[in-house]
Amino acid sequence: MDNRSKLFPRVIGSLAIVGLMLGLMIGRLTTPDTTVLQQVEVTEQGLVVWFNNEPKLHGEIIDGSVALLFQAEGRSEKGQLKLNGRDVNWRTRKSDGGLLLTVLAARPLLGEWVGSEVDDRWRLEIRLSEP
Repeated sequence: MDNRSKLFPRVIGSLAIVGLMLGLMIGRLTTPDTTVLQQVEVTEQGLVVWFNNEPKLHGEIIDGSVALLFQAEGRSEKGQLKLNGRDVNWRTRKSDGGLLLTVLAARPLLGEWVGSEVDDRWRLEIRLSEP
């Protein structure tokens, strides 16, 4: 039997492995970075939320509470702020759809949010008010 016919399956197998590894490396380089919540700051008007890049966002005002769902990762946090001298609670937690930020108080709240890029990070300002 010819030596070439014995080596042919090994050469084809080696080429397949090299092609697979190159494909995996190229795929890894072209996927976007995971969006991560970096910090939450309390301001006089509400909250400022910082991300490493712009997250996909869905926000609603539900029964007087503000709920924002980010397609991002982050740790669970909670805190409190004052709005017109009254307490307002906020909390982040992981959910099925991503990271959920809820802001609620003993009275109904309204919220507006505006995002912008600042120093290669994404800044989302959440302004709260009472109806």
